[in-house]
Amino acid sequence: MTTTATKPSGSTPIFQQKRQMPFPLNIYQSAIGRKWVMALTGIGLLGFVLVHMIGNLHIYEGPAKMHEYAESLRTLGGGLVPKTFVLWLFRLGLIGMFILHIHSAYTLKERSRKASDKADFVGGNKKYESKRDYVAANYASRTMRWTGPIILLYLIFHLADLTWGFVGDGWEAGDPYHNVVNSLSNWFIAIIYIVANIALVIHIFHGTWSLFQSLGINNPKYNKLRRNLATAFAGIVLVGNLTFPILTTIGFINEDNRVCPPGDLECLVTQAEAH
Repeated sequence: MTTTATKPSGSTPIFQQKRQMPFPLNIYQSAIGRKWVMALTGIGLLGFVLVHMIGNLHIYEGPAKMHEYAESLRTLGGGLVPKTFVLWLFRLGLIGMFILHIHSAYTLKERSRKASDKADFVGGNKKYESKRDYVAANYASRTMRWTGPIILLYLIFHLADLTWGFVGDGWEAGDPYHNVVNSLSNWFIAIIYIVANIALVIHIFHGTWSLFQSLGINNPKYNKLRRNLATAFAGIVLVGNLTFPILTTIGFINEDNRVCPPGDLECLVTQAEAH
């Protein structure tokens, strides 16, 4: 004799079941799968932030070396593929990781909120809700909801400012050194970069700390190591990125001894080859 399980009267599911996607896409439909995606895309984005900061240190070598570095990114792959092909593959990969990171973070937050709301209601009446324990929730984790949007807006502004040349006057295509000096010499823009990078490292600190937990690596014995790693990584990025707006604003990074006129790419190439 077989019996059919019935749903208790008056009960409603917290999450509506969606159509099952084929493997391996169905992994993303689970909370654990989304945590893994958020963690792995976070690792990829952290790697990009670090490499991007290291690459920007070429600005201290002058306009020619900065141009040479930028050109090396455009010619990745040598003569095997068209110019900028590999660079665009990296860009598309970063865009994909960014979208997945945002989507997984947002949907996990919504699932948590709905589950919490469901648990807070018994018989139609909301239970007593105690004040949030701000001691347990550190400053970084409580501000993730703000640092995320700030980083997104900063990314759009950063591209418009230094990549597309939509902000201000004097932008020169292919001359990143000039564009950085031209932009960050403006104290108002420099402040935007400083504030945005502080938000970025707060996000990085909490992300680096929590990604191990998302991957299932959560042991009290390693918590101190996790915190030290998160602190060190965030500190390196903070110091490195803040040097650019601060040192440009105070005039340490400037074009006083520039040999080639802004935008003269042929001269920059010749100067780089000479050294």
